[in-house]
Amino acid sequence: MDAEFWLERWREGRTHFHQTRITPLLQKYWPTLAVPKGGRVLVPLCGKSLDMVWLAAQGHSVLGVELAPLAVEQFFTENELRPVTHESVYGKHYVAGNIEIICGDIFKLDAQVLSHCVGAYDRAALVALPEDMRADYVRHVYGQLSPASQGLLITLDYPQEEMAGPPFAVLDSEVQAIFADVTPATIIDRRDILDKEPKFQNAGVSRLDTVVYRLGVPGV
Repeated sequence: MDAEFWLERWREGRTHFHQTRITPLLQKYWPTLAVPKGGRVLVPLCGKSLDMVWLAAQGHSVLGVELAPLAVEQFFTENELRPVTHESVYGKHYVAGNIEIICGDIFKLDAQVLSHCVGAYDRAALVALPEDMRADYVRHVYGQLSPASQGLLITLDYPQEEMAGPPFAVLDSEVQAIFADVTPATIIDRRDILDKEPKFQNAGVSRLDTVVYRLGVPGV
């Protein structure tokens, strides 16, 4: 799976992964974290997620990272925001108020950018990556965040053999393995969502759970 896979999906409008509402699990659990107001929050592989608007409304400085220029442009247009842009070694930066999106490859970001992030919200990044990329992603991204960072990770748990990803199934055993040397990952919610996901039902998936993790040490 390469960059062209995702660019093509945005060009063709095959973006069923985009939600037209703010994620309820984000609204429920984000306030339980100790991410300070004004703190920078990373949203990896952000697409045009409305969750960034909600995080910004909580007083955070939001840093999204997205490969597809079309997704970035649609985010600002659809939310009636007029960004100022500039180029850097990381990609093209779009900035409007307390929301910044870097249009580029998240693997090209380094500690100069990531170490300033005291929070992270990952709903669609880890589950979008094939298994052979996930450990490298966690080390590169979460391993370079502020040591005091906290965040939310949302994954999917289903029999992978019943449907080809993305989104991929990421079992708890894998989450614990790839985050073990980086940050604690604690399950705070698990729920059956199969009846709300017709794509999975139509594919014949027999079981589908969404799992929410708190990342980092509580109360830090």
